[in-house]
Amino acid sequence: MSGTNKHDTDSIGIWGGGVTGGLIAGIAMGLVLHLGGNQIELLGGLATEPSTAIGIGWTIHLMISIIFGLLFAAIASRSFVREQIGSFGDYVIMGLVFGSVIGLFAGGVVFPLAMERAGVAALPLPFLPVSGATAELVSALVFGLGHLVYGLVLGAVFATVNGITPGGVHERVPVR
Repeated sequence: MSGTNKHDTDSIGIWGGGVTGGLIAGIAMGLVLHLGGNQIELLGGLATEPSTAIGIGWTIHLMISIIFGLLFAAIASRSFVREQIGSFGDYVIMGLVFGSVIGLFAGGVVFPLAMERAGVAALPLPFLPVSGATAELVSALVFGLGHLVYGLVLGAVFATVNGITPGGVHERVPVR
């Protein structure tokens, strides 16, 4: 890199980074949601029969993850953004902010609308060992953590696909 933070990217790196980053980040987030409280099953349950909720939930989640990865790529490819962001850490921070924003949007707007469309007044939380407000708090924390994981992985993968690596890598791995 020269004196500015601007770096070269091409359309293959931008869109490939968006798709790859979105998919890998979606898998990482999905594991947090699935193992942390069966929230993937809840997502699928809003769209289908309970017997297929996990598979449909994963499918919907990964499709949405790729779409958000492409949105991240579109934002990250803007010249104004590229002038502000140049290091691996910058992309990770951008990913964390992006994950937080989509988490707030999904939890505050999209999920309630989907529940209303599905005719669900409140989500059952039978997968948690506690009930009531504590279960709702745990579920919200897992949901928030999942979106932070998504953003962290998305920023890291997007940067890596575009040839931006953590600072210490260049000193340890000689490039020929």
